[in-house]
Amino acid sequence: LERLESAMVYSSGGGHADYDHLASDAVHYNPSDLASWVDSMLSELTPADPGPVRQAPAPDGWVDQIYPQPQRPVAPRMEEEEDSGIRLVHLLMSSAEAIQRGDAALSGSLIDEMRLLLTRVNTGFGIGKVAGYFVDALTRRLYSVSSAAASGSPAEYEILYHHFYEASPYLKFAHFTANQAILEAFDGHDRVHVIDFSLMHGLQWPALIQALALRPGGPPSLRLTGIGPPSPDGRDSLREIGLRLAELARSVRVRFAFRGVAANRLDDVRPWMLQVAPGEAVAVNSVMQLHRLVTDPDSPGPAPIDSVLSWIHGLRPKIVTVVEQEADHNKPGFLDRFTEALFYYSTMFDSLEAGRANGSAAQQQQSAAVAEVYLQREIRDIVCCEGPDRAERHEPLVRWRARMGQTGFKPVHLGSNAFKQASMLLTLFSGEGYCVEEVDGCLTLGWHSRPLIAASAWRADDLEDNARPVPDNFIFSSISSTSNTNDSNNNNHNNIIINGNGSMLRRNSNNNSRSSDSSSQQESIQGM
Repeated sequence: LERLESAMVYSSGGGHADYDHLASDAVHYNPSDLASWVDSMLSELTPADPGPVRQAPAPDGWVDQIYPQPQRPVAPRMEEEEDSGIRLVHLLMSSAEAIQRGDAALSGSLIDEMRLLLTRVNTGFGIGKVAGYFVDALTRRLYSVSSAAASGSPAEYEILYHHFYEASPYLKFAHFTANQAILEAFDGHDRVHVIDFSLMHGLQWPALIQALALRPGGPPSLRLTGIGPPSPDGRDSLREIGLRLAELARSVRVRFAFRGVAANRLDDVRPWMLQVAPGEAVAVNSVMQLHRLVTDPDSPGPAPIDSVLSWIHGLRPKIVTVVEQEADHNKPGFLDRFTEALFYYSTMFDSLEAGRANGSAAQQQQSAAVAEVYLQREIRDIVCCEGPDRAERHEPLVRWRARMGQTGFKPVHLGSNAFKQASMLLTLFSGEGYCVEEVDGCLTLGWHSRPLIAASAWRADDLEDNARPVPDNFIFSSISSTSNTNDSNNNNHNNIIINGNGSMLRRNSNNNSRSSDSSSQQESIQGM
């Protein structure tokens, strides 16, 4: 591919050649065909060597001279590429500074210069790739390209999230660390309730269900409330995830109930939607979600994060697990935010490239490529958006510690078991630069000396247990945050519950009776 790019750049003496004859409607989905396709493109771009070029007869009877054909460079020299990379970083900073000053003309000219420089560096890895993403984001900001359209739908976001999960250890670290803290907080409790602020295909919960199944003395009765966006196609995707988790729970003999809450924004959720019952040990789990509730530091009035943390504290949870990016992308000044993002995502891409270089499976390579799109959309949000349009407001651990403390939460030390789990997880990834560190009872995962995500755990400081038990067949329905609580005719409110005898029921919430409707009828699973 590098040879192909170089041939296209240097064809016709570096001029602008006409490549229309290379246009094709074929889409090469099969990576095994890519090499032959590149070879065919090279053969079309590089004509057969005509040999020595004979000049026209010179005047005064001079003898014809033979001139060798000049050799064009196949790829830029390493020194030139390094210089271009350094120049790109300086131009990125200058362009961001011009935008902050309101000098759109200067920023635009710098962007044009960077686009030219990008043709001289390898944009497949390193600073060339990162610079390309930031040049794209600056262009979108400068020319008011819709960042909302670029962010995609919630369904697309979940797909990208899944690939990011597969391609790197960051989300796995988040899930393992949070699950360990939740498991320890549930010790000695027979009725437990997990509230997940972003269900995301339920990737986190099979491991916890299996761990609870192996608990000495038998597993507790588990309730899971998963929050996620409404399905655009009308499907109850939350309920489908709940069904799969219920099947797993049945197979390992864990009594399980699921409740889905559909909400476009986390601050649309209200505590009554979660139906926390007396006597339950409650865990609230947030993986890279709370930063979306933060506002500009100089914004007047309370932020959505304040009200959400307040009602979380009112649930009196045994544990609140928080995993967030260890970055400061919520600075009021654009240049400061841009600089922080440039260095943060450069480190993140370095770690992904190391994992890809050491990986072999084609599926892993594909996940790594799609995972980069996940990060690219974060970059666009941080660079392009301002005010309420900006969602990726990452803040460092020290600021989260202050915010949680002000709301009345006390830190819970993530013990040695969580540290060991995280360290063992890194052995599954061949990149040697990953490192886990303990910081005042919290854990961070980073690349070399730069921490990239941080996990912490908290509890309500005035926690008091209520001993009233929950009825054995307490029914929990799947609801939407936009639904009317007084609407008894809403037939889409269904529940998934595993009873002690191993049968799985879905019941209509308006009368708790079995319905003949296909979305509400009883389903049975034989024996446990």
